[in-house]
Amino acid sequence: MSKIASAETSLDTVAELAAQLRVDSIRASTSAGSGHPTSSMSAADLLAVLITRHLRYDWDHPRSSGNDQLIFSKGHASPLLYSVFKAVGVISENELMTGYRRFGQRLQGHPTPVLPWVGVATGSLGQGLPDGVGVALAGKYLDRLPYRTWVLCGDSELAEGSIWEALDKASYYELSNLIAIVDVNRLGQSGPTDLAWDLDTYFRRAEAFGGRALVIDGHDLAAIDAALTTAEDTQDGRPTVILAKTIKGRGFSEVEDSPDWHGKPFPADMADRAIAQLGGIRNLVQRGPQPTSGTPEVAQPKNTKAEPPRYEAGKAVATRKAYGDALVALGARDPRVVVLDGEVSNSTYANQFAHAYSGRYFEMFIAEQQMVATAIGLNVRGYRPFASTFAAFLTRAYDFIRMASVSGADLRLVGSHAGVEIGADGPSQMGLEDIAMLRAVHGSTVLYPSDATSTAVLVDTMATLSGISYLRTTRGAYPVIYPYGELFPIGGSKVLRSHDGDEVTLVGAGVTLHACLQAADLLQDEDIHARVIDCYSIKPIDVATLSAATAATSGRIVIAEDHHPEGGLGSAVIDALIAAETSPLSVTHLAVRGMPGSGSSKELLAWAGIDAEHIATAARHLVGTAVH
Repeated sequence: MSKIASAETSLDTVAELAAQLRVDSIRASTSAGSGHPTSSMSAADLLAVLITRHLRYDWDHPRSSGNDQLIFSKGHASPLLYSVFKAVGVISENELMTGYRRFGQRLQGHPTPVLPWVGVATGSLGQGLPDGVGVALAGKYLDRLPYRTWVLCGDSELAEGSIWEALDKASYYELSNLIAIVDVNRLGQSGPTDLAWDLDTYFRRAEAFGGRALVIDGHDLAAIDAALTTAEDTQDGRPTVILAKTIKGRGFSEVEDSPDWHGKPFPADMADRAIAQLGGIRNLVQRGPQPTSGTPEVAQPKNTKAEPPRYEAGKAVATRKAYGDALVALGARDPRVVVLDGEVSNSTYANQFAHAYSGRYFEMFIAEQQMVATAIGLNVRGYRPFASTFAAFLTRAYDFIRMASVSGADLRLVGSHAGVEIGADGPSQMGLEDIAMLRAVHGSTVLYPSDATSTAVLVDTMATLSGISYLRTTRGAYPVIYPYGELFPIGGSKVLRSHDGDEVTLVGAGVTLHACLQAADLLQDEDIHARVIDCYSIKPIDVATLSAATAATSGRIVIAEDHHPEGGLGSAVIDALIAAETSPLSVTHLAVRGMPGSGSSKELLAWAGIDAEHIATAARHLVGTAVH
């Protein structure tokens, strides 16, 4: 084996390495009995040139701040990526041949950050380039380091709108440090792609979205090298899109440009013929140039003692306003906090952070997928992103949120204008599915504060939470309940009304917590004692407090939520009580069960049956049923 520095790597050697990458992609997938060898073979020449002559990367120190970033948006070409890792000497022959797609091994079917050289999980097509925007944004505006972000894309995923959103935002932010290499091999999973080898149309589209497009023969090593060299010239101010015409299955005549071999490993006899045609097994170890040294220019905190905002008890303050207030205080203490928004910052109040720290605020406009992807890319570089929009619009970005969990990203999402409480805007604007959506994400935290004080504390807590966290905020202003300094631990709740003779438990969060308090007052006038719980942490949920309250009230519990009945607060509470084997249990679950229209908040809460009167009626029914 030999290691050859970038300047010494001839194109003849690169050609040998490209053949090795093809052979190893075949061997790994045949050994595993699954994988995408032909999709890997088409891009082998591109990667061979990139890793030997252009990718500035210290393979022994993958977290080095100056490293270029390599993202396989075309994640199904994982045999190629893992063959690259073998070729640079960071995984062994044995791991490649026995660890690919095997249970308990790290060479998974599509790349994930379980490998230290992988920044983001890919495989859900159309996401690698959007993630790359976030990484490149960090490099240009926050780290201020000259590393480049290289993204390998497949031509099939160019049918995804997210790819064009990414290129549009990369152009807007002048990310000349972002290079997309598109493997245009003509064939998708079930046949030709929509443009096949129409490179002229790809070129016009890339240029129209603000990219600098280069069209090359993706198997001409000299042309690849020249294109990558051009891409390294950042004076143009535009992201570069290299459109490489390639042949799927390149190097093995039996399958070249065949539509029948997508996602199919070669049987052993075919693999042997392919390897022989490619010149046999090789064990070259090649590394390219080292990164430019340097450390990120992290902004210094302006005020390490900046405290969360204070609010006067009883004063009406919208929790979305408290979110903005809390961000400003947090941003003063933590220079790694960055904020993104989907062009509704004057409604989410993220604009308060933008005004205070314009260099750490990134407007993503009406592109929620790109907003989430950018946040993921920023997190790859060690930043703590908060991304906000209307709760309803986060549904567009759900696949990106799901993949962020696979990536192990620390991502903070905030959804405002949730539920029928928003009023006259109507159902298109009402987030009624968001809690269910975020609860279903692996390892997520879901928070729904009821007042400004709890919101400010929870925003602070989110800054250091691991995984995907979600904060739901309310449009309207409601009275401040809690004093400054009150603690709101994740997984906790607050018991706001309690009496030794409590007959029923009322559980709410956000706007319905205020309705539960009003309902408790109505019931008190009738000498019915109700325990009221603020379930501000929906996931994880406070099982102990809920179980104790339910036991104290003979199993009688009313849950009210401004959300559809599936998957929200009610589901979380009932799931927890059943898992805790709470018995007896008599539950009334009030939720938005019809299709709402426009109206005032008061009208819609009453229509949905989640206002104080309906909560009190449900409680009376439970207590009355128990008596009889």
